Amino acid sequence: MVQCTIDGEKISVGADTSILDAALRAGIEIPAICHDDRCDPNGSCRMCLVRIQGRDELVTACQTRVEAGSWIATHNAELDQFRKTELQWYAAHVSPRDFAEFPDKLLHRLMREYNVPPSGKISAPEDLDLSMPQIRVDMNQCIDCLRCVSICEEVQGESVWHEIARGDESRIVPKRGALLSEGGCVACGACVDTCPTAALTDAASGQAESWTRTTCAYCGVGCELEMGVSAGRIVASRPCHQAPVNKGHACAKGRYSFGFTHSEDRVLQPQIREQGLWKAAGWDHALAATADALQSVINDHGPDAIGVLASSRSTNEDSYLAQKFARMVIGTNNIDCCARVCHTPTAAAMKAILGAGAATNSFDDIERASTILVAGANPLECHPVAGARIRQQVLRGDSKLIVIDPRRTELAEIATIHLALKPGTDIALQNAIAHVIISEGLHDRAFIAERVDDFDAYAENVADLTPARAAEICELSADDIRTAARIYASGGPAYCAHGLGITEHVQGTEGVMGLVNLALITGNIGRPGSGINPLRGQNNVQGTAHMGCDPGILAGAQPVREARKAFEQAWDTSLPTGQGLHLMQMIDAAAEGKLKALVVIGYDIAATLAHESEVARALAKIDHVIVIDLFETETSRRFGDIFLPAASSFEKDGTFMNAERRIQSVRKLVDPPGTARADWQIISDLAAQMGAGEAFAYASPEAIWDEIRQVWPAAAGITYQRLDDHGLQWPCPHEDHPGTTILHEEAFPHGPKARLRPMHFRPTPEETDTDYPIMLSTGRNLFQFNVGTMTRRSSILQLRPTDTLDMAAADASARGLTEGSFARVQSRYGKSRLRVHISEQIAPGRAFTTFHDPSRHVNRLTGPHRDRMVGAPEYKVTAVRIDRCRNEEERRDVK
Repeated sequence: MVQCTIDGEKISVGADTSILDAALRAGIEIPAICHDDRCDPNGSCRMCLVRIQGRDELVTACQTRVEAGSWIATHNAELDQFRKTELQWYAAHVSPRDFAEFPDKLLHRLMREYNVPPSGKISAPEDLDLSMPQIRVDMNQCIDCLRCVSICEEVQGESVWHEIARGDESRIVPKRGALLSEGGCVACGACVDTCPTAALTDAASGQAESWTRTTCAYCGVGCELEMGVSAGRIVASRPCHQAPVNKGHACAKGRYSFGFTHSEDRVLQPQIREQGLWKAAGWDHALAATADALQSVINDHGPDAIGVLASSRSTNEDSYLAQKFARMVIGTNNIDCCARVCHTPTAAAMKAILGAGAATNSFDDIERASTILVAGANPLECHPVAGARIRQQVLRGDSKLIVIDPRRTELAEIATIHLALKPGTDIALQNAIAHVIISEGLHDRAFIAERVDDFDAYAENVADLTPARAAEICELSADDIRTAARIYASGGPAYCAHGLGITEHVQGTEGVMGLVNLALITGNIGRPGSGINPLRGQNNVQGTAHMGCDPGILAGAQPVREARKAFEQAWDTSLPTGQGLHLMQMIDAAAEGKLKALVVIGYDIAATLAHESEVARALAKIDHVIVIDLFETETSRRFGDIFLPAASSFEKDGTFMNAERRIQSVRKLVDPPGTARADWQIISDLAAQMGAGEAFAYASPEAIWDEIRQVWPAAAGITYQRLDDHGLQWPCPHEDHPGTTILHEEAFPHGPKARLRPMHFRPTPEETDTDYPIMLSTGRNLFQFNVGTMTRRSSILQLRPTDTLDMAAADASARGLTEGSFARVQSRYGKSRLRVHISEQIAPGRAFTTFHDPSRHVNRLTGPHRDRMVGAPEYKVTAVRIDRCRNEEERRDVK
């Protein structure tokens, strides 16, 4: 620590603190137009010049470190006059119209503070770049502060903005063209957020009357956002700069995809289907009809003829009540959620070996890692803020990067080694990597002796899986396998992030076990910069499953068999003893005529489940399908009998749990439209209609959370009041506990050691042949989310209007297909028609598509194969035949 005096006030700060930061800590704000805390200082604006006693020259406060004993003046007549002169020069770039329209821009605020009027010209329409629908570019307002250049390079990593020329001729332009859309912009909005002028502004956002901090409604990274509201409508979104997860950054979805909230096709009141058509109903009538339908099934067929599917877009409080309703009111363990089709394999694998089915570490460990392994994930598109952090860590040279992915993703392009394996061969690759680590003596003997069981059996299991043998199976180079193994085992702490490319296979659970095995034998568990860290797909998929929306667990992921008595005591009731059906077993039971009613909350299973045609046949056999959602979905449109309109996460309070086990606040911004209600209110009202009102008489989401804290000891210390400041990571057993950033530091929940799980590679039954020669994988795209329920109702739709079929140029050419051609895709299970996109990311013999446009019915292609341990469908491997569309009718269908 060093002491200095700033404007007469003595302060103590760290020796590496800038004068700008030191002053801010003392409550003294120094103007700094070119400075952004998220980037390295550049000092170009000269507005932060200060006087240090004893020095002849003024110094930039953002670039100068505090010196012990220094006397610093930040505001006096000399400095104020200098700043006013600078602002008068900047004012020549500010038009009166923009000065009035964008009052919150930093330069405009300083001009008002120093009484400097705008003197610039209003730009003509042809001077504006509106090529990106989300961002308005008016470079006549640019003052060359370089903030957009810095933040795009240092935070997002796209380097879209560049400075060209020097001196008076210098200007900032997008790379690769005159328009922003040609420069690789990903619409994260960081340049808009940092720009101190009206050169870069949100194209469609309005002026907010108030701002509220909440948590993003999209992926499992859990970015905190500040949402702007005016006249009861959400008009803007910006990243929260103090957020521990996103640290002032956001992606295109978080920044610009809130428009669904006010979409004109929101369902505003309950609907009951009569004679094939929806008919509006009041809540009392709709709830009574729902209760009667469920009670009639219970009376005639028993409670296990009913299934409940919770929503991973709902809050923890909503999901807790969904599973409580299923077990206490219906009397069944038939409760599940979409985690079944994505990361239930992860939870099962990590629970089996480590004792907890959740991330071992935190996103902050990305910056502590010396090696990063990204397996079966494309975080720059699917988890963009986490992906940007990984990319920056690699570009700074602070981490080596291993990417395991069939596609050459953006991260693969900068990877130290990219293993573009044959889809579905992860177990063979993992065993070969382990073979190298053990045979070359790279395993952590001390850690294994202290923390690991069954090493000898595991070593024997991988002994025969040599890199040469795995290379044949995985279609890789044996040398590349050896290189990856050596980097992972000997490159310091290794952080592993994995996604659905690992889990959505017939050996998905085993694939995650394989990653855990590798971490254990190299000592990469329980340490900073290491661990196994699943990239969860939806905003609360971690939380929804953890709240007990799984047939085998209760809230807190406590096994039913172990926690039954505690919950029976807390709820003052007996719980069902049946094993319960998971999602895919419910579909099977429906196909067999055994499932008579299904409650579906915020989940379009008809569009998202694999083997879509068979799912449709099963749903058609269910007597009562009750849908709780924001919009009409494929499920409700084709199979729904009762529709209960729900509130979005922007229209209610509660909490989400992100991928790093962090509980964060969700805050109500606006009222729900029409008569829509929050899920927890709908479930409580339905429970009351079925005679269980007393057990569901909650005054607020906080009351529900307090009950969760009582039945889940690991969350007992997480209160709403504590969450007002920042999110907390469980375990957090008491209110003085800071939360847990790293699991398993000294022991595992079940004891001091974890047991390795030897596994054998078993090929998927889904193989290519002469009739179906191309292997198709499905996944997500940066600009859309799942089946587009939210993103297709926001402005971001313009950046990705529909799904494309990504192919290698050689495969396309062989079929007479070119960029934008219409292709007919046929699998053994169904067909779809898609526009072709020629991609260098795709290897010959493989293809990729997304499933964001329900009209494409991509899941008609995917098949019946499932993970053999938890039943997750195999989305990543489907053999297909691709042909050019034969006639105009087929081409119109693609359009």
